[in-house]
Amino acid sequence: MTQPPPLRSTLQRAALLLLVAGIAGCETAAPATSRPEPGVLEATRNGPAGAPEGSCWGRTVSPAVIETVTEQVEVTPAKMNPDGSIAKPPVYKTETRQEIVRARVDNWFETPCPDVLTPEFNSTLQRALQARGFYVGPITGEMDRATRLAVRRYQAKQGPNSEVLSLTTARALGLVAVPRQGG
Repeated sequence: MTQPPPLRSTLQRAALLLLVAGIAGCETAAPATSRPEPGVLEATRNGPAGAPEGSCWGRTVSPAVIETVTEQVEVTPAKMNPDGSIAKPPVYKTETRQEIVRARVDNWFETPCPDVLTPEFNSTLQRALQARGFYVGPITGEMDRATRLAVRRYQAKQGPNSEVLSLTTARALGLVAVPRQGG
């Protein structure tokens, strides 16, 4: 005849079983996906002040330039004798601080609007970049990571250095009509 397990062991097993059941019953939350900063990874209609209505924009951000400045600051002035000689020299301390030499700048550039970026447009963009040696992936019609990186590589020389396709680049690739000059 087998003996029942001790009460403590049974309670430990029951607690473990409840813990496992509780964990298994929990829903796993989907990872929080943050929207990209408007204009940096995708075009936005919220462009710079004074942008024409209905236009779309991308931007690059030139970071602030910060310099570390170290200087000696007088804490206590020198004590002088009546004859002009120094009785007690001045006391200085070293202070270090950060100074913004150049503020952060948003560099805005006009882009084709999202409604233009159809699968047909994206396929044509991929073929145009492929013909110039910047895109090596399959022609999918998707504005996927490989396409955005190819856009960045192509634009890096003439600007902007961005994954967002600029209107100037789209025109240079023959993807968007160039407005006529004159009449």
